[in-house]
Amino acid sequence: MRALIYDSVIFRPLLNFLGRAYLRLIGWKVVGPPPDIDKFVAIAAPHTSNWDFPIFMALVGYFGIRVRYLAKDTLFQGLSGKLFYWLGGIPVVRDTRDAAALVDVAVDLFESELILAIAPEGTRSNVTKWKSGFYRIAFAANAPIVMAYLDADKREIGFGNIFYPTGDRNRDMAEIKAYYAQKRGLGQSKK
Repeated sequence: MRALIYDSVIFRPLLNFLGRAYLRLIGWKVVGPPPDIDKFVAIAAPHTSNWDFPIFMALVGYFGIRVRYLAKDTLFQGLSGKLFYWLGGIPVVRDTRDAAALVDVAVDLFESELILAIAPEGTRSNVTKWKSGFYRIAFAANAPIVMAYLDADKREIGFGNIFYPTGDRNRDMAEIKAYYAQKRGLGQSKK
């Protein structure tokens, strides 16, 4: 298993300090701690801006949790790519036609303790249809879905409800999306 920044006795407290300081500096309030469970899929939504990533990573540092996340493969090139790996990133080739293979790879990661964060939009753009990979991964891994969120209107970020997938994807996705209906991302216009 690849060593991550969260595994370092030096960097873990530094991330906690920086996460708290950054969120305070930009005026965001943390609402709701992560659940006390070893493995889950965290939805990081809404994801509508490049600024979502540092804000969500500040939340990770704030709570000192060891998280992995899926991101487009082009972020993992060059020197900055090493940083994304170190921060827990898992590269995804987005033009692949074999989404089932990605689900299998992600499910295999759940053999040990894992918190996997996924932006269900699959992009930073404001979209009406979410990708269902996070749901399929959680269901196949028998892992709950934790609704991590940010809300630009309230300047809040945190962890919300825990959702256990039933296998009825359409009904479950509707319920999950309803939770996020009143949350506005940084890149969305005001409601």
